[in-house]
Amino acid sequence: MTIAKFEGVLPYLPSPCDSQGRIREDVLEKLCIDLIGQGVHGLAPLGSTGEFAYLNADQRRAVVGATLRASKGRVPVIPGVASTSIADAVRQAREYAAMGADGILAVLEAYFPISQDGVYDYFKAIAEAVDLPIVIYTNPNFQRSDLSLSVIERLSHIPNILYLKDASTDTGRLLSVMNLVGDRMTVFAASSHITAAVMLIGGGGWMAGPACVVPRQSLELYKLCRQGRWDEAMVLQRRLWAVNQIFARYNLAAAIKGGLQLQGYDVGEPIAPQSPLSEEGRIAVRRVLTDLGALAPT
Repeated sequence: MTIAKFEGVLPYLPSPCDSQGRIREDVLEKLCIDLIGQGVHGLAPLGSTGEFAYLNADQRRAVVGATLRASKGRVPVIPGVASTSIADAVRQAREYAAMGADGILAVLEAYFPISQDGVYDYFKAIAEAVDLPIVIYTNPNFQRSDLSLSVIERLSHIPNILYLKDASTDTGRLLSVMNLVGDRMTVFAASSHITAAVMLIGGGGWMAGPACVVPRQSLELYKLCRQGRWDEAMVLQRRLWAVNQIFARYNLAAAIKGGLQLQGYDVGEPIAPQSPLSEEGRIAVRRVLTDLGALAPT
């Protein structure tokens, strides 16, 4: 099995799209190159920020290909795999592995409720299909069938399931997970968490869309946490929390794409039927990014 250590700040990438549904691969490649230049520790295409639920197979493949071309092996690329069926999820995982992915971020979609044994079988099948490290993803706000603590503990014994990305708002749950899995699994936070708090209890970093628009500030926060400079980290965390609040108030993809457009990336609008960022939202995003030094004052 290929062993790769994932840690630090891994931006959840957008999926730039034109009005005809074509992926703007050149825009995505430039964004990835710029993020790597800032010092991010990896790239995560086809996450929630990447609007994976709205893309077809060809679009997903184009997103992964563009990200891999931009990375050129400099940082790990961990594409998201999401499906309502095991067979399709396995197909996606194998395809991205063949393309050169360094890991797989596994997401369970569900229409009908799935038993906990079914949830376990889904992630186990993805892990057994590829010779890559697996990040399992839990988001109780959007997933019909979420991962219970007992299922996470069972999955932590599968050799290549090494990471959990949690998008709940429950930091206590994360500590419970860490106590259950020990050193078998590293926990990553999402933008729904106070990331400095997750780092304090033993997190490995965070995978989050806002890191696309505030990479330098995110990396500074990670460095302060790693150095144990908690007072300084919390000063920066309080400032950065405004980003989390603004993206929680508006549609995530719209807010991220709106922020990137303000920074000069022609990422297009959210994929229909999602709505573009409102003028009120654009003003709010501009204000937050300007206050953080991620956008030049107008």
